[in-house]
Amino acid sequence: MRLTRQTNYAIRILMYCTANEGRLSRIPEIAAAYSVSELFLFKILQPLVENGLVETVRGRHGGVRLGRPAKDITLFDVVRVTEENFAMAECFESDKSDCPLIDSCSLNSALREALNAFFAVLADHTIADLVAARPNIQQLLNIEIPEHHAA
Repeated sequence: MRLTRQTNYAIRILMYCTANEGRLSRIPEIAAAYSVSELFLFKILQPLVENGLVETVRGRHGGVRLGRPAKDITLFDVVRVTEENFAMAECFESDKSDCPLIDSCSLNSALREALNAFFAVLADHTIADLVAARPNIQQLLNIEIPEHHAA
């Protein structure tokens, strides 16, 4: 299964906000860190906000932040709200399949089992896990560390 670019960058937005903990993250900064357009990130932000993964703060000094702790946001949470279709084969969409074996084929069952295993692994990993695996993530994303946090 291949995840969309939207899901990839949704995870990256959440990682950026986690690495920038305690401060609001601004879309221009996130876009610059990942070398993508601000418009693209704004489009990705909508389902994240609608599903409580990200909160927006309006105003001159506004930005975005996590809607809940990074340790409580799994990769499955993100995939569930950013991917539109999990059909691994045409027969997953039974109304679109003209296969005569649709009701008796074990391929659909095997693929569904594989998809559920994929989801289970994603549910075992959080945004906090991804950020913790990169101790130098703030440097990699050019996030400035305030003086009182610098060691």
